[in-house]
Amino acid sequence: MNSKIITLLNEKYPLHITQIEAVTNEMYRCEAEQGDFYARITNYKSFDEQMDEIRYTNFLYENGISVPIVPSLHHNLIETITLDKAYFTVMYEAAPGIHLQRKEWNSSILRELGRQVGKLHRASRQYEQTFPENHINHWYDNEEYAFMKYIPNKEKKIREKAAQLIKEIKGLPREDMDYGLLHGDLCLENVLVDKERNITMIDFQDCEKHFYIFDLAVPIYSAMEYSFTGNENITDYGRSIAAAIIAGYQEQHHLSQQMIDKLPLFIQLKEMFDYSLMHMYWDQDKLSEEQVRIMNHFRVKIENGYTLLNLSDMYI
Repeated sequence: MNSKIITLLNEKYPLHITQIEAVTNEMYRCEAEQGDFYARITNYKSFDEQMDEIRYTNFLYENGISVPIVPSLHHNLIETITLDKAYFTVMYEAAPGIHLQRKEWNSSILRELGRQVGKLHRASRQYEQTFPENHINHWYDNEEYAFMKYIPNKEKKIREKAAQLIKEIKGLPREDMDYGLLHGDLCLENVLVDKERNITMIDFQDCEKHFYIFDLAVPIYSAMEYSFTGNENITDYGRSIAAAIIAGYQEQHHLSQQMIDKLPLFIQLKEMFDYSLMHMYWDQDKLSEEQVRIMNHFRVKIENGYTLLNLSDMYI
């Protein structure tokens, strides 16, 4: 399969690709004579949806955010290749930097991440003023938020919590400074850091219209879930992470105390999102021991209302 993909990509793009490696089911790292590139091969979204996403990420690149897209030999930003069926393909230049190890995610790096997210949201607001009509969905219209469709009926307590969570967040007022286009999946795996500690955000495939605070909730959640090393109290660690990211963000974009107070709510949304995805994508009849362990861990936390982040009595 890899050799066929290499042949098809070389026919489409002004590159001489010699090797590819699957990073995810849809993203391939490509080694070429011209350097490293990433090809996204997917039919996850329609052509119009992907075209608007590309227009958005190109705008971000022009404003010093994101990475450039490589046009095809026919000067197209989206190409079609045929494997078992037709797939849309987008080629990206490789972003500078690496994925940091868990212990390297300190307050300084997280504050810089906050700054970059603030810059992203400023640019997003400019983009929406320039291109007010687009095919990028509001968050609640995306299939991944159809919690009631995927969380089993027998899990009544979690389903009740999921329904209430969606209702409460959809009911929040959408102010221009609080709501708009964002990355949508800023887990630490989608953040690269170079030797000078410059940050590049990658993989905008899940960009959506959402409350901006969600782009802060996701990396805070990600850091607490995957970079906590156990050397300090988890509550203190969470508060220090939140304070660092929010402080950096506020250097670049307004964030009201009212939205900061809602941060734990959006972390709960991310947690419920991940739990629903486990039901959406994992074969429930063939779960591995690790998958069972993870699902039980999430189920217990959600059912018992365990709060991953406590900001009570804390004014940031």
